[in-house]
Amino acid sequence: PCLPAPLGAARAHTTWWLSPCCPGLQDCIICMEKLASPSGYGDACECSTIKPEMVGRLTSCQHSFHMLCVLAMYSNGNKDGSLQCPSCKTIYGEKTGTQPKGRMEVSTFPQSLPGHKDCGTIQIVYHISRGIQGPEHPNPGMPYTARGFPRYCYLPDNEKGRKVLELLKVAWKRRLIFTVGTSSTTGESNTVVWNEIHHKTEMDTNLSGHGYPDPNYLDNVLAELAAQGVTEDCLRK
Repeated sequence: PCLPAPLGAARAHTTWWLSPCCPGLQDCIICMEKLASPSGYGDACECSTIKPEMVGRLTSCQHSFHMLCVLAMYSNGNKDGSLQCPSCKTIYGEKTGTQPKGRMEVSTFPQSLPGHKDCGTIQIVYHISRGIQGPEHPNPGMPYTARGFPRYCYLPDNEKGRKVLELLKVAWKRRLIFTVGTSSTTGESNTVVWNEIHHKTEMDTNLSGHGYPDPNYLDNVLAELAAQGVTEDCLRK
């Protein structure tokens, strides 16, 4: 079929994320054409089920786009069964990443973190080894390095810290914590790097921005997790 799942081989499958609607006066921010005009991706797929002039509204955030534009955006992405609204970043489906195989370990100890004197500490240790890039990585078949592993990270062992931990476990299973790319620190390419979910890797100082105290950190990382589609709703499943 010419339409990838979950958009589907038939128009009916688009109702997973899109419901047909009448075009408004605004532009489609994917192709920058008016919604009342045909999609700028009219030649993206020779398929009879979705016409270039068809417009759909995303079911949760209610933003509207040409249906073919949404198809093109999905086809040019990871094709991982998820879609992110280009307007408000709401995620549809379950977003997964390209994190290499590894191991996540969790332990606790009684020592407090600066700014969290009323509780102990959660320690997370990530283990990833060097390997060969897969088809989802920038250079399939080439080696990738894994510098600085194991990596040690810290959370306060309180209610919010434990919630962050459980969400990080979900993010780890979905391969969202790390990716293969270029290090912003050293410039090295084809190496394992953090993937937009910040961690605290130091306990006793925040001079580098990677330690404590940081009164906003837990709220910030919850927002970063939510931007990846990892929210409290995931813990109820």
